[in-house]
Amino acid sequence: MLRHTCVDSCSIAIPALQPRELNSVSAGSLVRRGAFRDLLAGQAVSGLGDWMGTIAFMALALELTGSPTAVGGILTLRLLPAALGGPLAARAVRTWDRRRTMLAMDAARAVIVAGVPLVHEIWWVYAGAILLEVASLVFLPARDASIPDLVEREDLPVANGLVLGSSYGTIPLGAAAFAAVAALPFVDVFDRPLALVFWIDAATFLISFAFIARLTMLSRSNSSGGGSHVPDKDVSFRAAFRLPLVRAVMPAAAAVALGLGALFSLGIVFVQDVLDASEVEFGVLIALFGVGAVGGLGLLHLRRGLDPLRETRIGVAAIGVIVTAFSLAASVGLADIGALAFGAAAAFTLACGMGALQSRLDGNERVLAFAAFHVVIRLGLGVAAIVAGLIGDLLHDGGWLRDVHWPVVGVLEPARVVLLTSGLLVLLVSRLVRVPVESDVRS
Repeated sequence: MLRHTCVDSCSIAIPALQPRELNSVSAGSLVRRGAFRDLLAGQAVSGLGDWMGTIAFMALALELTGSPTAVGGILTLRLLPAALGGPLAARAVRTWDRRRTMLAMDAARAVIVAGVPLVHEIWWVYAGAILLEVASLVFLPARDASIPDLVEREDLPVANGLVLGSSYGTIPLGAAAFAAVAALPFVDVFDRPLALVFWIDAATFLISFAFIARLTMLSRSNSSGGGSHVPDKDVSFRAAFRLPLVRAVMPAAAAVALGLGALFSLGIVFVQDVLDASEVEFGVLIALFGVGAVGGLGLLHLRRGLDPLRETRIGVAAIGVIVTAFSLAASVGLADIGALAFGAAAAFTLACGMGALQSRLDGNERVLAFAAFHVVIRLGLGVAAIVAGLIGDLLHDGGWLRDVHWPVVGVLEPARVVLLTSGLLVLLVSRLVRVPVESDVRS
């Protein structure tokens, strides 16, 4: 259990992680609360637009260059904002008013996205993607650190699940919306490729802005900064990792990123080349991931009241098992089941990890923790995707696996080997997600 103790030179008081009473409200009741509903509605709309925009960025890169490598560059450049923007995000959300921070970042993202179709060079598209990611890195910690100010502490698991659902659950809707808008004859407004898609995406950030502008209580609650034990002079990004609870949750964030990165990097190769499926079937698989994420909300509700950090560890282990099983799927149908299960486990794990940080940290500690949380996820996602793709290409081009017979499973294609290895690594990482005891919290 977490107990009051001293870490480094800071005295960090962390309450014991005890199971909570089973008195959480239902998701429907929580949504009926005005302030939280405003935040959730804004995030659902902007999440829908963001997935439209994500696909549009890739499509625009392909249209401008005709090169699949240029499309991969969009993902590669996500590493730079996560590495450089993390310290910026930590400083910004720690010292700025959370509501104003979210408003500023929504406005900035609207301007950035609206300007993307006006450029003609791929480098400007890359620049837009980088700036958009930096703005999101500042927005997300401020958003997540504000949720406890809008709901009761015992309702955090369900609240986190709903917010995550508004993000991941909009994947299939965003993909469908992109396809619908891109099919319109006037999508290239003023002969600008996919201009209408980008401008609709920009409008969704303005809608989010309007909803967040109503959350005036966040400015009042943010001013006190109560409960913080991070010294005012210490605003470095490293300060977050001196918190024992952050160090306990970060392996879970990294594990989710590892699983996601491997699936996103090799998923289309696995489905098309290994399972002989079509691009449409791959699109269905990605959509099922979003559906599974929404289904994770039901699991959160069933397991409410339990220790969020122990639940996080269970979720990481489940992700490892699912990715391992996914790598051995013999048909598209089995892969679809794996996508559903992975979406549910990923959303469940992230929501539980968020709940542990929100319920046990206050003030500056909380916002620093969420800055680290989102940077680890984004940086890990990019690294995992790139490394998995490079290893897959290396194994394929080298032909090292053609005559290798693995125990029990037989001959495995390169994509299967990388996914299987990723799943086993996630299983190992689950051992690092521990509920610290008194002897463990010292660095």
